[in-house]
Amino acid sequence: MPSTHAKNTKQKRLGRQLTDAGSLFIAAGLILGLFIYAPIIKQELRYIYSDKGAGAVVEKHPGNEVVTPVSSEFGIVIPKISANAIVVPDIDPQDPQVYQQALTKGVAHAKGSALPGENGNVFLFAHSAVDFYAATRYNAIFYLLTKLQKDDDIYIFYKGDKYRYSVIDAKKVPADSVEYLQKGNLQTLTLMTCWPPGTTWQRYLVTAKLVSNY
Repeated sequence: MPSTHAKNTKQKRLGRQLTDAGSLFIAAGLILGLFIYAPIIKQELRYIYSDKGAGAVVEKHPGNEVVTPVSSEFGIVIPKISANAIVVPDIDPQDPQVYQQALTKGVAHAKGSALPGENGNVFLFAHSAVDFYAATRYNAIFYLLTKLQKDDDIYIFYKGDKYRYSVIDAKKVPADSVEYLQKGNLQTLTLMTCWPPGTTWQRYLVTAKLVSNY
């Protein structure tokens, strides 16, 4: 029969192995967590340490601001949160395969909603109705929408024209709420993202009115 010393040695070895395995699992979990949350962390840090819109998005000149979009064909720039993205037009918000593909390129324009320059509501969204890993990446552009307040500027570029909107409202609504999809007669803009990130529990909406077009 094995001696007591041999049993104790074996138990200690097993204990060390279990401890090492546990440490590896914890380390792997931390690395995976950082990888998944990286887009959100990046957005938060950029917002905290930026000049709230200065830099590459907006060039300040005496009496004027020059906003440079990544796309003048259809793009969105939100100086306060340093958002600058392509807008992919005419995307069905009810078709996950279609909109998830579009959101890997930028922000989606809801099919059937108005286009800039038309009367009605221009509806742009960044969905997160998939796994959290994908959602944090699809949602990263609009993750900081909660930082926007009344009178903050949002710029939409379309077919070479620039449209400046001013925020008039921001709120959370139930996931099954659809009244914000109504067109209306005024030229308005609605930005939507799922909230909290990585879930479909609620929608966070920012509504803005057209101020100028040039």
